[in-house]
Amino acid sequence: MEITAKTAAQLRITEEEFELIKSKLGRTPNFTELCAFSGMWSEHCSYKNSIKWLKTLPRDGKKMLVKAGEENAGLMDIGDGYGVVFKIESHNHPSAIEPFQGAATGVGGINRDIFTMGARPIASLNSLRFGNLSEAKTRHLLSGVVHGIGHYGNCFGVPTVGGEIYFENCYYTNPLVNAMSVGIVKNGETVSATAEGTGNPVFFVGSATGKDGIGGASFASAEITEDSAEDLPAVQVGDPFQEKKLLEACLEVIQTGAVVGMQDMGAAGIICSTAEMSAKGNAGMRIELDKVPMRQSNMKAWELLLSESQERMLLVVKKGEEKSVLDVFEKWDLPCSHIGEVTGDGLLQFYMNGELEAVIPAHELVLGGGAPQYERAYSKPEYLKKIEAFDVNSIVDDKDIKSIAEKLVALPNIASKRWVYDQYDSMVGTGNTNTNSPSDAAVVIAKPTNKALALTTDCNSRYVFADPYKGAMIAVAEAARNIVCSGGEPLGVTNCLNFGNPYDPQVYYQFVHAIQGMGEACRKFDTPVTGGNVSFYNQSPDGPVYPTPTIGMVGLLNDISDKMTLDFKEAGDLIYVLGHLKNDIHSSEYLHKIIGEEFSPAPYFDLEEEYAVQQLVLQLIRKKMIASAHDVSEGGLLISLLESAFNRSMGFEVSQTDKNIRTDAYWFGEAQGRIVVSVKPSMVDSFLQLLNAQSVPFAQLGVVTSREVTVEKSNFGAISDWKKMYDNSIGNVMSVSN
Repeated sequence: MEITAKTAAQLRITEEEFELIKSKLGRTPNFTELCAFSGMWSEHCSYKNSIKWLKTLPRDGKKMLVKAGEENAGLMDIGDGYGVVFKIESHNHPSAIEPFQGAATGVGGINRDIFTMGARPIASLNSLRFGNLSEAKTRHLLSGVVHGIGHYGNCFGVPTVGGEIYFENCYYTNPLVNAMSVGIVKNGETVSATAEGTGNPVFFVGSATGKDGIGGASFASAEITEDSAEDLPAVQVGDPFQEKKLLEACLEVIQTGAVVGMQDMGAAGIICSTAEMSAKGNAGMRIELDKVPMRQSNMKAWELLLSESQERMLLVVKKGEEKSVLDVFEKWDLPCSHIGEVTGDGLLQFYMNGELEAVIPAHELVLGGGAPQYERAYSKPEYLKKIEAFDVNSIVDDKDIKSIAEKLVALPNIASKRWVYDQYDSMVGTGNTNTNSPSDAAVVIAKPTNKALALTTDCNSRYVFADPYKGAMIAVAEAARNIVCSGGEPLGVTNCLNFGNPYDPQVYYQFVHAIQGMGEACRKFDTPVTGGNVSFYNQSPDGPVYPTPTIGMVGLLNDISDKMTLDFKEAGDLIYVLGHLKNDIHSSEYLHKIIGEEFSPAPYFDLEEEYAVQQLVLQLIRKKMIASAHDVSEGGLLISLLESAFNRSMGFEVSQTDKNIRTDAYWFGEAQGRIVVSVKPSMVDSFLQLLNAQSVPFAQLGVVTSREVTVEKSNFGAISDWKKMYDNSIGNVMSVSN
């Protein structure tokens, strides 16, 4: 078969890249070799259009135990001899085509990233985006994705403890499914994804390899079109019970001391794990592909290299200690096949039935090695002119507070996600503390220590659409705010950067400015970016999705007794809002969904003010001066008050403290940097004394009551009626026949 630029183009390799491959090899690659480059040089594996900007993010911190990007996931010190391992990744394209398996295998893949380092996963989170919930297709995708996440997570035995879901028209064709996993490991017991020691055997462990998932990495590096359903074989199929066995076996085999290196086979399958491990260890490998367990007969070498069949690991083992490894996997009834050895020449040599099928220098395939790196042109998006032209004075100040609140509390972006999380097992492992005591972030006990982890995923992509730089800063700040309101101190960030086509200069502008804003906020909060994922090509013929740089953040509670919850506790407690009250309705749910304004600036945000508010709240929590803390986010101040009242069915009586602010902005604006707290009467004097010594503005809104909601002396009814609207909104829509 003659290999030409046309052949390369069919594998999504550009003519320029094809010439580069030929120069690196000193010859024209054969088809198997070209397939290897196709997978490894795809956007999904090489970050070729993003790595330049990713390197500008803060990647070092005093608690970092491995460098960012050095391993499969981030690793940070939490004290007492333990570390936390965490990462978030996307599975957007597969979920758009086959929502159940796309989401399920996303959960499986991110958990493998955690336990391949030797950590035990203790919690999962997700960040999801869909189109308008009134559309039958959206309901189909939501139902399939939620079922897939629940099925895999519940069977695997890791609790799903938190997440977020937004519904916007731009995600109709391209839903976003971002999965995060968090694990605990004893310091010194981690395993690196490396290959070292000439002659050390290479083992393939786990499920047999089939044709599912072939080309998944390159499939994820192209736009979704009407013909994308024809790429269905690129969606993997998962088996959570097999993964549970693989988890236990991998953690046990590490204890034998026989493992040199280990890596899961995710995107691009065998070629990725062999290339990355070899390049990291400055080694090579000789692999006999016919020894790889296969689910289908007569699989070709390139199919075996690119298959993304799930629940598989590649291990490099110390020569002479093979038996201890084989014994562990036999105990767990998992296939374990000796498929090759480590070499010292830096070459990947793949044989099939004794015939040499491919020879490639490992270094030339990988990110940071020979994979190309591009600097794309970018230009300011045209739509930003509409945002800059927005005049808030054109919007009449609607003073019907109750009517607006009734509409907002039932919006899918604001309403309870109970229909979703009821399908997830949130309590397996008995580490989740939030089931009966909700906090802004999930709080999970970091067993066996007495510490706890505060976990969250956050990004309001409409803010990023309105102002990519400020919107990305807000995403980081909101994640930190949720951690702080839960009693934790922000520790580190993993990100999942979801954007449209990077070759579109206006999309790339969004990406560049979002990275810059994210970096500035992470530096302020001292939360280094430990790793993550870039997902480009979230674009259809209708256009790109909102720029969505999802922030996964981990915070630390040195003692579980420091946990703070969001719910009002007792009638008579006083309610305060901390932070600046602003005359701002920009990009709010009220303005966007109720008024119908698509183009308005991002809401008010000041990084220094945000940081000061968060530091104050941490002090208040540690000094035991407040009874609850809940941030003001989507829906504004009144929605935050309602959410604080729901858990214990409390009421509240509040009034507007600043009549210079428009009524709709006061109650429903989404200006950032505000936190609602409640204070017991016995603590008010010391609370006010501390606040008066600070520079953070505050205002007393009112008082917690029993059952009834009263705003501006008007009775808005029983909190139970509001909770009914809030709890049942999404479930009522999902019960509609598709």
